[in-house]
This record gives sequence, structure tokens and C-alpha cells, in this order.
Amino acid sequence: MKRALVVYCHPRETSFNRGIRDLVVARLETAGVEYRLRDLYAEGFDPVMSAHEHEIYENVPENRALVDRDCTDLEWCDSLIFVYPTWWYGLPAMLKGWLDRTMVAGVAFIMPQKDGDDIKPGLTHITKLGVFTTCGASRWLTFFVGAPGKRTLMRGLRVILAKRCKTAFAAHFLMDSSTPESRAKHLTRVQKRLDKLISAPTPKEG
Repeated sequence: MKRALVVYCHPRETSFNRGIRDLVVARLETAGVEYRLRDLYAEGFDPVMSAHEHEIYENVPENRALVDRDCTDLEWCDSLIFVYPTWWYGLPAMLKGWLDRTMVAGVAFIMPQKDGDDIKPGLTHITKLGVFTTCGASRWLTFFVGAPGKRTLMRGLRVILAKRCKTAFAAHFLMDSSTPESRAKHLTRVQKRLDKLISAPTPKEG
């Protein structure tokens, strides 16, 4: 891991997620990893895709004009890390909107070249993916529902990254009844899994 893009999504500065984000940044700095931090709420990112954006979504490179900074960040990094709360079992609207608007054709994926073809991955230079979240629901209920937020990133996004992309995931469940001890334990879990991801050999293509 040499260049990491950290995408952080939470509206409150006093949230536990902010503590997770600060830990992630600290571990990256300790390891000498260059990083860029996107704080979607603090930056006032607009998650709403306009009719115009939808119309030009497949028009390369016009489709990246309004989110060029984000597209450049995605092209720059070799690792992608998300820190966010799980709401209604999924991604916050702000984070889902970031994916909707920035994962455009020509950047995140390559459009089919002929009838019947599938899209091709466009972010194969990203070889490591970290996802760190908090959930109000229990582990069993989250997985009973299907954990759609986790699946979106760890499966949906994962398939357009490097073929042998390394991953790390950690979730603190039952956040509404969490304790100082449970939160401290989760931070330790995040640190261990992130450190392992940072130090893991970069997977080779082919």
C-alpha cells in the first residue's frame, strides 16, 4: 500500500466513526502511506445525480466533469478505505450518492464494446480495499437481512478492482447499546485488520 484514498461519511463530528477515521489515518501515517482524505459531509458533497449527469453518464470524458477531483483521486490511489455508519442495513445516502456520481464509465468501468458484452473493470490498479463500519442492529439481524451495505462494497465494488484485491472488513454491531469496552475492542480490531492490509504483499495480476 503506497497511496490510499480514505472516504469518510458521517454528519457528526463527535461520532464514534470519527474516532475510527482518525485511527485509520494515524495507522496510514505510521506506515508511511501517502493518503487523501475525503470527508463527504464536511465538504458538502452533493450526492444527488442530476438529470444532466444521468444523461451523459456513459459519455467519456464529459461524464467526469462535475466530479473530476473524485475521479482523479480514484485513478491516483492503489488502496481504497471506507469509514461510515450502516443505516437501515445499507450505505448512508451520502456515500451511496458518492458512488453513483463518481463511479462513471471510463473511470470505474469500461462500457461494453458490442451487443451482449458485459462491462469491464476500470479500477484494476486498486489492489487493497478496507471497509470499517458501525451497525445499530445485531450481527445476526444484519446478516439475516443480507447486509446490503457490506455487499455493495465488498462484492459490487470489489469486482471492478484488481482481480486478486486484498480486503479487510470490521463492523461494530449493536452500537446503540455499545460500551466504552466494546468500542475500544472494535478500535483494536480495526487497527489489527488495517495493519495487516497495509503490510500485505501487493497482489500480482495475471
